[in-house]
Amino acid sequence: MQTRSRTLTAVAAALVLGLTAGPLAAPAFASPAGPATAAHATTGPDAEALRAALAGLPDSDATAALVRVGGSDGTWRGSAGVHDLASGRKADPNALFRAGSTTKVVTAAVVLQLAAQDKVDLDAPVQHYLPGLLSSAFKPVTVRQLLNHTSGIQSGDGFGDSFEDAYAHRFGTLTPKQVVASAVAKGPEFDPGERQDYLNINYTILGMLIEKVTGHSYADEAARRVLRPAGMHHTYFPGTDPRIHGPHNRGYQAVKQADGTTKFIDVTEWNQADRWAAGDMISTTADLERLITHLFRGEIVPKLQLEEMFTVPSNIEGADMSAGLQRFEYGGKVYWLKSGARYGYSAVVVATRDLSRTLVYSVNSTDAKGESMNPVAQRIALAALK
Repeated sequence: MQTRSRTLTAVAAALVLGLTAGPLAAPAFASPAGPATAAHATTGPDAEALRAALAGLPDSDATAALVRVGGSDGTWRGSAGVHDLASGRKADPNALFRAGSTTKVVTAAVVLQLAAQDKVDLDAPVQHYLPGLLSSAFKPVTVRQLLNHTSGIQSGDGFGDSFEDAYAHRFGTLTPKQVVASAVAKGPEFDPGERQDYLNINYTILGMLIEKVTGHSYADEAARRVLRPAGMHHTYFPGTDPRIHGPHNRGYQAVKQADGTTKFIDVTEWNQADRWAAGDMISTTADLERLITHLFRGEIVPKLQLEEMFTVPSNIEGADMSAGLQRFEYGGKVYWLKSGARYGYSAVVVATRDLSRTLVYSVNSTDAKGESMNPVAQRIALAALK
C-alpha cells in the first residue's frame, strides 16, 4: 500500500509545537535493558536530555532506539532497549534496520546526478522517458514534479489496508510494475503542479526512470552513484529477500487482542519489494549520517543540482517538500529531514544545511505506521534539536 508519510509531517509538527512526552514504564513482557549508553559526548548536544529521551526502554512504544547527533559543536552517540523481547539482551548500537522512505534521499540523488550529466531533463515529462507507462488520462508530468510530489499520480495498491492483511502477505511479492499499473488505472488525482501530495508512487516511477536511462538496475546505480561514494558500506537493497542480513534488532508490531490485551508480533522478516526505490533500503545510523554529510557537502550531487534538494515549490500553498527532503523551521533554524517507517522500524535523518547540527535515529517502534509520532522518537528529536 502506497501511503502518505504521516510520520514525516508529524516530526516537523511535533518540533514546531514544542510537544513533550515523558518516558513510559517498561511493559511486563520484558525487563528494562538498563540506562541508555553513550559512546561519547562533548559540550555540544545536551547529553542529559538525550539520555533521558532514551530512558525506560523497552516500553510499550518502542523496544530499542539508536541515536547519533552530530555537528560543528560536538557529537553524541547513544542506544537503549533490547535486541529482542524473548532474550532481553542489550540492543546492538550498530544494528542494521529497515530505513523505509529515507531511501528517497538516495533515489533523488541518483536522479539529480543524471540531470547533472544531461541524461535527464528535470523539466521534461516522464512520458518522454517511459512512453506508455502513464495513460492518456494524464497530462505531462515532469521529472521535477515526481521529485517534489506534485505529480498528481494516485497511490498504488498493496496487499491490504490493515496490518493484518499486510502481515498475512508479508512473504509475497508485489512488483513495482504492478504497483504502478494499479496507480495508473485510477487516473490522476489532480493536475500536475496543482498540489503537493507525498506518495511513494512518485519515487517508484523514478526508480523505473533510472533503470530506463542507465540500462542498469536501480540497486546497482544507487550503490555506484551514492552508497559507495558516501562510504555507506553496510547499506543495501534486499529486493524480495525478507531477511535482514547482518546484526540487527528485532522489530515488533503491537496488536490489540479481543480480550483487551496487547500482543507484540515479530515483524522483522518481511518482503519489501513493492517499496523499492521509495523505501526498500536497509541501513545503519552511521551510514545514514554519512549520507547526509557527504550529500550536503556537495560530494554526491553537484552543487547546482543539489539546490533542488533545498527548493520547495513556491507556487503551492503549504508546500514543504523538495527533491527527497522536507523543510521545517524550529528554534530559529531551518532543518531538512527525511523519515522512514516500516512495520517494526522507524528512522529519521535531519540536518541543517550547513551541517551545524545533524540527527539520525532508528527507533524500533511498536506502531511504526501509526497516525501519530512515536513518543520515543519525539523525545529524541526534541532533545537533539533544542
